[in-house]
Amino acid sequence: MKRKKEPKKIKRKLLDKYRLVILNELTFEERLSFKLTRLNVFVFGSLSALFLITITYLIIAFTPLREYIPGYSSTALKNKATELSFKTDSLQRVIAMNELYYGSIKKVLKGDVSASDFNKDSIIEAVKIEASEVDLAPTAEDSILREKVDKEDKYNLFELATTATNFVLFPPVNGTISEDYNLEEKHYAVDIVVPKDTPVKATADGVVIFSEWTVATGYVIILEHSYGLISVYKHNASLTKSQGDLVKAGEVIATAGNTGELSTGPHLHFELWNDGYPINPTNFIDFK
Repeated sequence: MKRKKEPKKIKRKLLDKYRLVILNELTFEERLSFKLTRLNVFVFGSLSALFLITITYLIIAFTPLREYIPGYSSTALKNKATELSFKTDSLQRVIAMNELYYGSIKKVLKGDVSASDFNKDSIIEAVKIEASEVDLAPTAEDSILREKVDKEDKYNLFELATTATNFVLFPPVNGTISEDYNLEEKHYAVDIVVPKDTPVKATADGVVIFSEWTVATGYVIILEHSYGLISVYKHNASLTKSQGDLVKAGEVIATAGNTGELSTGPHLHFELWNDGYPINPTNFIDFK
């Protein structure tokens, strides 16, 4: 019997009606009154709490007000961090490329390059085989185009097209060669004896990619030209151009001297490199 009465007591307590009255304290006049039960109060309180939690979540998730809550970072800060991350990645790639570029320049300065032997006959034979496999007979469209271009060039007063055959190298100095180019001894240059402070000129149009002092070779300047050509001038007394300067063929870029631990007298140590391989300057330049 006691067990049966207990659920009834709980149910009665939940459903018992109460009146909430709001009175004027001075006149005791009734202003408002509400009929309530414990169950209604519990349901209303639960729904109110759920509503507040939902509103708070929506405000934090979808409005900028969440930036004022400790622990949340601002959207602008996140965007800036993302942008900086992309810039850092790009800078790392540029630095890696520059390191490879400067590494190749160091090899040029030190002469640390292994010579490669090519079999000229095998290369020519391979080219002949490839050419024989291609049909070089002109088509009708090609013949018409060639005839049209010939007619246009016939009355052209200025020759705009230039080729690598017009690329001329000028002697940086004139003098006697004291030491020739020698692959076996890893002397990838010619040494030209000249009086001290003789003007050293650019062998061709280009841009200065290195212009500094080195312990072994003194004042060194390196120019980058067209067609993958690089010229190197060592043991100078002084330099007249800086890195990044544009120079013309025959323009003075330094004065000859006797600087550096490896120098034995006033002279110019001149090197030519093409696509990372040393070439003999005397094959293209007459220094007399």
